[in-house]
Amino acid sequence: MRIFSIRRCAAMGVGAAVLITSAAAWGQKKRQNYDRAAIATVLHDANVYVASDADAQKLSLVTPGHEVQIVERSGPWVKVFANTDINDDANEDDRNKPEFGEDANVTPASGWIRDKGILGPGTAGGDVILFGSAANFEDEAERPHAPKGAAGAAHLLYKRVAEYFPDSPLAAEAAWRAADIRWQLDKVDVSTLPSAKEQEAYLRPQIYEGELKKVMKMYPGSEFAARAAFDLLDNKLCGDWQGLPKCPEMETGLYVKYAQQYADGPKAAEALYNAVYRQGWW
Repeated sequence: MRIFSIRRCAAMGVGAAVLITSAAAWGQKKRQNYDRAAIATVLHDANVYVASDADAQKLSLVTPGHEVQIVERSGPWVKVFANTDINDDANEDDRNKPEFGEDANVTPASGWIRDKGILGPGTAGGDVILFGSAANFEDEAERPHAPKGAAGAAHLLYKRVAEYFPDSPLAAEAAWRAADIRWQLDKVDVSTLPSAKEQEAYLRPQIYEGELKKVMKMYPGSEFAARAAFDLLDNKLCGDWQGLPKCPEMETGLYVKYAQQYADGPKAAEALYNAVYRQGWW
């Protein structure tokens, strides 16, 4: 997996505050029981307006992969609760910081967006459309001077494939790609901290493992479970070997054990190479 670069108005009064509070509360509950006919995501940036009019005041912005709850439709417009999923990842674990930075500053809002590029669990062929859109953003994120937010959009759109279409043949790969993108982004963030060079893993901030572990739980025995397990080794490796044999010896053991456990997996050969490399250094 490559390393990516990534990302009111007082006049509305009490009524808007109630709507925003309702949207936030709904967002916290939706994962337990949401209306699959009403939930959707967007494939492109979508402005949220006060009214179904392009000249109306803009309330918020929904970026690709983030969710909306559809309330009603009116011609080319859709009324929604928007960005109700912003804090989902932050609630997964107390160690988590808001994902991809700027989303933490976005407030869930009720308003109107154009009925274009909106896709939900009931969309025919939606798994293929979502996967293709995610792949395009992933490709953009790999390029020099990648567009801001491309990796974050790829992560979320892949994630929606697995959530909206769990029976799709693309679901397992999409879940792994979503988790891997997040892993690599968080890995870069952790590597910039002074503690990243600490030899002992417990002295360094740990990369969030939740999404990768979910892939292993949901798709046991698959190549994507094996790929997820390989990523997770990063949290166990030394930061800096400091010229001592302890780290290469320990890491050799980790990679050998992995290669034995996932002998038929796509990362077995790489794991054995990593083990031999460490033996050569030591």
